Amino acid sequence: MKKMLENKLAAMTGDQFSSPTAKRALSQPDAAITLAKQSSPKDIVLWVLAIAALIAATLTNAYLPQYWQPASSVWTRIAVIVGLIVFAVLCLALTQQGRAFKTLLADSRIELRRVTWPSKAEVTHYTWQVIVMTGLLALLVWLMDMVFSAVIRWIIG
Repeated sequence: MKKMLENKLAAMTGDQFSSPTAKRALSQPDAAITLAKQSSPKDIVLWVLAIAALIAATLTNAYLPQYWQPASSVWTRIAVIVGLIVFAVLCLALTQQGRAFKTLLADSRIELRRVTWPSKAEVTHYTWQVIVMTGLLALLVWLMDMVFSAVIRWIIG
């Protein structure tokens, strides 16, 4: 069954599924879900560090200049905030959920290769359809507003 699916996909889209990432995604369709559900004590520590770094990044601008003289410069504070955010992102990337997210991104890239994008003529055609329908609905809402306003004026007197 799996081999049949691989052959069918390869026939549909040519040789773009010959990369190692594509083969791994085809062989492990639920890899990201399985990976995200796993947890370890290391993950808990990394999550706590990341949350602490993000909280520290939000408090840096207000409190750091009081305790550290070089932080009176706005560029120093920006550098510290960016450093804390980068540290938090790295901590999150090292967790099981971060690895699952990387797998999800790789799988999404493979899926985007299979998307049939509309042509310029189709985009133009659909855009005009949306503009016309938006105008018609705006006209309908305006007419309903006028009718209801007249009815309310007639009731109130």
